[in-house]
Amino acid sequence: MNILLIGSGGREHTFAWKIAQSPLCEKLYIAPGNAGTQAFGENIAIQVSDFAKMQDFCLTNRVDLVVVGPEEPLVKGLRDLFQADDRTKHIGIVGPGKAGAELEGSKDFSKKFMKKYGIPTAAYETFTKETVEEGVSYIRKQQLPVVLKADGLAAGKGVLICPSHEEAESEFKSMLLEEKFGAASHKVVVEAFLSGIELSVFVALDGSDYVILPEAKDYKRIGDGDTGPNTGGMGAVSPVPFADAAFMQKVSERIVSPTLSGLKKEGIDYKGFIFIGLMNQDGDPFVIEYNVRMGDPETQAVLPRIKSDFVALLDGIANSKLAAYSLELEDYVTSTVVMVAGGYPGTYEKGRTITGLEDKTLEGALVFHAGTALSDSGEVISNGGRVLGITGKGKHLNEALDCAYRRVNQIHWEGVTFRRDIGQDILKWGEK
Repeated sequence: MNILLIGSGGREHTFAWKIAQSPLCEKLYIAPGNAGTQAFGENIAIQVSDFAKMQDFCLTNRVDLVVVGPEEPLVKGLRDLFQADDRTKHIGIVGPGKAGAELEGSKDFSKKFMKKYGIPTAAYETFTKETVEEGVSYIRKQQLPVVLKADGLAAGKGVLICPSHEEAESEFKSMLLEEKFGAASHKVVVEAFLSGIELSVFVALDGSDYVILPEAKDYKRIGDGDTGPNTGGMGAVSPVPFADAAFMQKVSERIVSPTLSGLKKEGIDYKGFIFIGLMNQDGDPFVIEYNVRMGDPETQAVLPRIKSDFVALLDGIANSKLAAYSLELEDYVTSTVVMVAGGYPGTYEKGRTITGLEDKTLEGALVFHAGTALSDSGEVISNGGRVLGITGKGKHLNEALDCAYRRVNQIHWEGVTFRRDIGQDILKWGEK
């Protein structure tokens, strides 16, 4: 197959790396890609929201399969556009249509969906600018901490966990009245706080069947010890010891199966990935959120653990053939450490020259580019907040972490920072 992969982050670099390993891939294009993806295919200068150019490119280059990495093109209806056009409706697409993408595009929609289909999640209410006073009254009645979620897409930063009612009220008003997250916070979901330990479960759906992929745990806050503001993700580990067979059986029965059933009842033909953010609360799973694509940086930890043909999985999603797909996993553990620009997730500088990438002597370490580009002189430079994801492999988590951090320490640019405690909570959990 000729495959077009849409996106430019660490998730897409990992996809490109995995797709290129498959004999089912004839030619891989990445739009727009980054400095790392070009090693596995051809970068194409098309932005993720330029649907008309994507259509023309697919027709000119006889693309058979489109794999959508980020959420934005899905929420904006890329699948719907392709399927409504006789010229492109034959092209397989990995990613839901606009209706299915509302699971991520609107927190209010996803909470109503969970409530309707009996999927365990935290209690909540949704408020707008017109109901701000009712929202303040509701907040004052909540146990601490209070969770606030911008309804729309906010690049992974629209969730606030407020330790006091005063802070929750202030942030709530800032989101609704001052548009702290722009249009994303025209509605705000106020949610009860779930205690426990978080994990991410990834599911491939083809409209009729599903395959549960390896789970992972990610680390959202910028600082060690889960301190500071939320980010798009600072690291991940896979697998996680608190997601044993009994827990995953509950996930399948209580969450994944009713989610697919609910989508069918809503008339949504969902062909793509669902990322389910979960809380393990005393052995029972509760949904924190849905995302309608693979996670970043969890993908960098999950995909290296998949042994079976990844393109066969993608083809199975797009063409309703998952029932025939057999998922095989590697027998090692993975850990990913994200290296970010100084100042991230606030203001940061781009264009810093990255050194140490050429050193490939460390066996078992994988370097996935996220916010990178090539300078005019051909040097790899920083081009985003999250710049690189370094994945280590090992028989045990300690080995995987050691591998990842040794590779991290070989790479440098001015202002680089990263968390030094990825996976430490898992190690402590295992000691209990």
